[in-house]
Amino acid sequence: MALPDPKPTVLTRRRWLSAAAATTISAPTILRGGPTEQRLRVAVMGLGGRGTALATRFHSMPQTEVVAVADVDLERAGRAAESLGRLPAGKTPTVLADFRRFLDDRSVDIVIVATCNHWHAPAAILACQAGKHVYVEKPCSHNPWEGEMMVAAARKHDRRVQMGNQRRSWSGIRKAIAELQEGAIGRPYLAQAFYTNQRPSIGRGKEGPMPPKLDWDLWQGPAPRRPFRTNYLHYNWHWFWHWGNGELGNNGIHFLDLCRWGLGVGHPVRVDSTGGRYRYEDDQETPDTQVATFSFEGRRTITWQGLSCNRLPEAAGRRADVLFFGETGSLAISGSGYTVFDAAGKEVRSGTGDGGDNTHTENLVAAIRDGVPLSSGIDEAHVSTLICHLGNISQRVGRSLRCNPADGHILDDDEAMRHWKREYEPGWEPAV
Repeated sequence: MALPDPKPTVLTRRRWLSAAAATTISAPTILRGGPTEQRLRVAVMGLGGRGTALATRFHSMPQTEVVAVADVDLERAGRAAESLGRLPAGKTPTVLADFRRFLDDRSVDIVIVATCNHWHAPAAILACQAGKHVYVEKPCSHNPWEGEMMVAAARKHDRRVQMGNQRRSWSGIRKAIAELQEGAIGRPYLAQAFYTNQRPSIGRGKEGPMPPKLDWDLWQGPAPRRPFRTNYLHYNWHWFWHWGNGELGNNGIHFLDLCRWGLGVGHPVRVDSTGGRYRYEDDQETPDTQVATFSFEGRRTITWQGLSCNRLPEAAGRRADVLFFGETGSLAISGSGYTVFDAAGKEVRSGTGDGGDNTHTENLVAAIRDGVPLSSGIDEAHVSTLICHLGNISQRVGRSLRCNPADGHILDDDEAMRHWKREYEPGWEPAV
């Protein structure tokens, strides 16, 4: 990818020079008997809530240490670095505005990409090209073409790329999927996924000057430039197609991934989506109410019901995150546990296990150190993310999609296929 030079577009010269002078990353301090036991060195891109949580986790692991953090808001990056420095693990990481500064550091082993969605794939591809392993937040891409490029980059550069759908590593959910694969409910043929929330309106934004602490140009990165508006940050970008993927890509990916895993399916043959922005009249472009259906070969179907602005009534009880139905019963996954039911709906047995990020991050380290399989390597992660993209494309064009089960490509619909890839800011299009 040919990139423009990093520019301090909103930083003062003193602050930029101070950041540039701090780009030398200190040498590793912990060795355990030899090169194979040296702590893996981690750099984090994006220090919002999710990025800071992952940075804290990696900085606390005995096998890894965070040596650099980068955010387009230097003050936010600085706060995260100070927080990490107070941990028992030790040193305060280097603080940067532009993550590309640490790509050239050969001592960095892992790059965490915890940015907005439109940065996920371009940053991960650059990291692979620089010889880094990657932990990328979900969804792994902003559009289907980027996902294909990520798979190609990981293969070409032989890098381990793990997506942050951490449920793939949770022991209770792994037990649930094993039960399905071992025939606990006979042949499973229907999986239903649910998500509810009570999000407020994002209102009507106004154009205006960008916040003084934010490099808006670098925040946009690979996306074609748009003027700053007051209701984009720090979370509402999810609801604009230019940067986000709606609730389906935001939370749906977690549960649709489990559906696909449990049914043992790959790419769909048909995708249907209905819904829209029903609750409020504001600037949000993505649906707050959406029902999507994904049909697969072998008489198997997945459905997703997403409600961003409605909770279930108390009388309805708490619905499971995912329900599987098969020939002899059903299986429900809720949180980090599961329950098996017989054909009459009577509980047969249940199981539970750990949650959180621990097992997922440990799996990445084990994959790098020992060659164990990734729980959510980019090949699998891309297929699950693609399902979300296809649901959104069906929503945007307003009709069913027929898809090639070999690669998920949309058949006989040029308008829909125009959403397969986005336009990029000149000089920022990913290349492998």
